[in-house]
Amino acid sequence: MKYDVTIIGSGPGGYVAAIRAAQLGFKTAIIEKYPTLGGTCLNVGCIPSKALLDSSEHFHNALHNFKEHGVDINEPKVNMAQMIKRKADVVKQNTDGINFLMKKNKIDVFTGVGSFVNKNTIKVTKADGTEETIETAKTIIATGSKPSTLPGIDIDKKRVITSTEALELKEVPKHLILIGGGVIGLELGSVYSRLGAKVSCVEYADSIIPTMDRALGKELQRVLKKQGMEFFTGHKVSSAKAKGKEVTVVATDAKGKEVTFTGDYCLGSCWPPPLYRWFRLREHWP
Repeated sequence: MKYDVTIIGSGPGGYVAAIRAAQLGFKTAIIEKYPTLGGTCLNVGCIPSKALLDSSEHFHNALHNFKEHGVDINEPKVNMAQMIKRKADVVKQNTDGINFLMKKNKIDVFTGVGSFVNKNTIKVTKADGTEETIETAKTIIATGSKPSTLPGIDIDKKRVITSTEALELKEVPKHLILIGGGVIGLELGSVYSRLGAKVSCVEYADSIIPTMDRALGKELQRVLKKQGMEFFTGHKVSSAKAKGKEVTVVATDAKGKEVTFTGDYCLGSCWPPPLYRWFRLREHWP
């Protein structure tokens, strides 16, 4: 099997590149290690989180805003199983759409882990251990990203979780602790805050969404505080551990005082402090 272009990874970067290459007349293949196409964004990122945001907004409006509009209903209840099912249906619609586009553009799909034998030969290792090789003139690497963590944070994927597990919870947390005030943590924190959870955000930097404009961070924090979330900026997390159904997060505040947070779930959505320092240094460059 010989191809003009092969793409490793089927997320938004990969599948769009594959479609464009095929449209330009290149014989194209795409390799994806997971059973469904679409990468992190469609499967465990943007699309499912937006689906939950949409559902949680409906619940929040029914609970707080309907009466103002003259809509009287009994007090709404969260059906977490149905909310997660709807999210899964939205994801399936999108991934099925990518499959359709691959077929429409005559792009061959290989399921397995792609690795280079040499610059023009790629080995695809399938889940059952079998292998096949393909020849390619050019290769685009679009392997995407995975959740990051820091030393001391013991992710067990049950109580100390990543964004992937946060999209599959079977209950609304009583107290969700966010490690990091970036876009992913705040987005999912907002979902569960609307559904009734107490949400505490512990951020190393002196403001939330620190890679973005400070005015944006200030306004977002104001909105989320109004929603009920609490923020602890300038706090360096040293550990996060689960014991039974309880999670303990230990941090040091800006004055060097140790602070302990206790909840039933902890979402590690941090990004490394050295990266923050690099962004802050950059502000002083000409």
